[in-house]
Amino acid sequence: MLKLVSYDVSTIDSAGKSRLRKVAKACLNYGIRVQYSMFECNVDSAQWVKLKEKLLSLYNPTTDSLRFYHLGSNYEHKVEHHGAKPAIDVEKPLIL
Repeated sequence: MLKLVSYDVSTIDSAGKSRLRKVAKACLNYGIRVQYSMFECNVDSAQWVKLKEKLLSLYNPTTDSLRFYHLGSNYEHKVEHHGAKPAIDVEKPLIL
């Protein structure tokens, strides 16, 4: 199932900058960056639970925000892309 994760982490201090790096790294472990603070994550239920728990343990709810969009398994017609970065097939293996 496809999940869209977006975040806004306050970076006014060094702790915030550290949180930002940790949140981005957690998302990179499960998905593809499609914007600076937005990831498409094609995950199963168990992976989703792990990722969500990780993100909720990292962010500061008084200064940061997380948004989760649940696009489901039939997401092909729910995502439309235009612009500079090519759309990535989230069904293919991630090879870095």
